[in-house]
Amino acid sequence: MDTDIKSKRGGWGSNFGFLMASIGSAVGLGNIWGFPYKMGKSGGAVFLLFYLVLVVLVGVTVMLGELALGRRSGKSAVSTYRGLSKKYTWLGYAGIVCGFCIMCFYFVLGGIVLRYAVGYFLSLFGGSTFAWSGQGTDFFGYFLTDTKSMILFFVLYILLNIIVVSGGVHGGIEKFCNVGMPALFCLLVFIILYIACQPGAAEGYKFMFTPRWEALKDPMIWIWAMGQAFFSLSVTGSGMIVYGAYLSKDEDVVGVAQHTALFDTIAAVVAALVIIPACFSYGLDVGAGPSLLFVTLPTILQDIPMGQLFAIILYMAMIFAGVSSLQNMFEVVAESLMHKFPKLNRVTVLVLLGALC
Repeated sequence: MDTDIKSKRGGWGSNFGFLMASIGSAVGLGNIWGFPYKMGKSGGAVFLLFYLVLVVLVGVTVMLGELALGRRSGKSAVSTYRGLSKKYTWLGYAGIVCGFCIMCFYFVLGGIVLRYAVGYFLSLFGGSTFAWSGQGTDFFGYFLTDTKSMILFFVLYILLNIIVVSGGVHGGIEKFCNVGMPALFCLLVFIILYIACQPGAAEGYKFMFTPRWEALKDPMIWIWAMGQAFFSLSVTGSGMIVYGAYLSKDEDVVGVAQHTALFDTIAAVVAALVIIPACFSYGLDVGAGPSLLFVTLPTILQDIPMGQLFAIILYMAMIFAGVSSLQNMFEVVAESLMHKFPKLNRVTVLVLLGALC
């Protein structure tokens, strides 16, 4: 029999904690990593405008619906959809499969981010076989072919997530996000101010905020904007249903959805304000794709005073963002399994999920 999630695992300790966790779920590496390169590939301002329209007209509505459904049922995603009608049960299982697949992808990406953070940290002490070599593109390409290191940091990142999520909604997720999200925002703002003072950055701002309407003829821009809006807001994957199940019945879900979407959008624009002007300032390809996070940023950080220290903080903050998003996906799968098999405890389920990944 299904039991109420909130009564079994506790609720959010504060409205701020829930807001930070929701923002962490929405922001994650999807914005820090995905938004800038998709904007760079899609003509800049037109992509941004269409993205904003989708967030306001579609994203907020879907998020509000998922939070409300979760709060109303207080159960896992599968049980929530089954409570509406048995014919909708498959949507809950689809959310589990979707969350698990994205979780595997995030583990790989998070492992690369963890490798960079460790490399920068060890380089402060004279370096080692795991230290950052400072060779930008060459290092990124080498690491992708270094199978043993890839697997090592992949596993370490899984263990990090298991440790955090095993603490439950209040003991792990909320406390983690209360520190990680503010730290990430503050550091990104600092880098924005540094980039703004560099020659050539103004061209990047023009690219971001001057619409090129002919770009609307490309249907891929519409598809990328829609995919990014849904992915970054963490909707349609049932994650917000589970987070909503932890909410008290008197919580203002409309305000929560609006605030989460607002801060998620701010995070996306902030990340773009770091990457895109930097590409113009340093003569790098703004449409280079995923490597922007692992090639462009190290290039910038090499020139900043105390750049190694800032690099450690920045990549650690991105680890926070990645873990925050993964917590949401973990919860979708873990809660469904624990409701299906009540004798399983949280840690056992998380270890099983990590092993499967």
